[in-house]
Amino acid sequence: MFNKVRGVLSRLGRKLSEVVSLKELSDSDFEEIFNDIEIELLESDVALDAVEVLKERLRSELVGIKVPRFGRGAYEEVKERIKRAILSILSKGVFGKDVVELVKLGPKPYVIVFMGVNGVGKTTTIAKVAYKLKINGLKSVIVAADTFRAGAQEQLAIHAERLGLPFIRGKYGADPAAVAKDGVIYASKHFIDVVLIDTAGRMHTDTDLMNEIKKVVRVVKPHLKILILDALTGNDAIEQAKWFDNAVGVDAVILTKLDADAKGGSALSIILTVGKPIMYVGTGQKYEDLELYDPHKILNKLFEE
Repeated sequence: MFNKVRGVLSRLGRKLSEVVSLKELSDSDFEEIFNDIEIELLESDVALDAVEVLKERLRSELVGIKVPRFGRGAYEEVKERIKRAILSILSKGVFGKDVVELVKLGPKPYVIVFMGVNGVGKTTTIAKVAYKLKINGLKSVIVAADTFRAGAQEQLAIHAERLGLPFIRGKYGADPAAVAKDGVIYASKHFIDVVLIDTAGRMHTDTDLMNEIKKVVRVVKPHLKILILDALTGNDAIEQAKWFDNAVGVDAVILTKLDADAKGGSALSIILTVGKPIMYVGTGQKYEDLELYDPHKILNKLFEE
């Protein structure tokens, strides 16, 4: 009997302690705490649209939860929950397969089309992918289907020569789709595993550019369409992703320039607003500087001091 009474009193004591030390997180509490988090996210290159989507999603999950009543306990509790929620979102952006695995398991030649506006690091990224394939015993042909920008062709030609890979280009102003098709035919005749096709990178709002890329995709029927985005561009990365996806479809994203001041916010932005998976992140200028997307690393960059 004494033990039962002691047990009841103990439970009452814990309940009273909870009532005194805990409270429900109100909407105004959430707003106050999230305002600080919002600044951190914006400073980490998360696009404003993505922050708003995240805010409303978290509001529905967090308002009403029990949090410490006193001190900074509520703030720390909510911030940790927000970080766990962001990690969950980032984890949904994992592509799941390495390009080497895709090529080894896929049909030959395996055709990959790379898209992205000028300046995002597309040429270097194509070379990095070619290098990754090469060190894993897979041979590529690099195809310059951007026939209107001589500089892009020259840069790709230099990378192809350094890597010891065949290179296909067309005359200035030639039909990009025809050049891309030539690359696929060359790969078939020479038993090459992968065709890496570069496309033009004028502004993503250029209708002629999108029609050009649509034709390339229609003619070569790629197995994978990769969009290259600059991790530093924030809101503009979202607009580019939406535009390319609506026009030709995007299978995966590669984020470049994470070795610069980028905090990785573009990864969260793309996953939240466009829903596209991220295959790799670029972390430098060397061929080896292409890492599989890791949501834990992005989370750490978002909230690093």
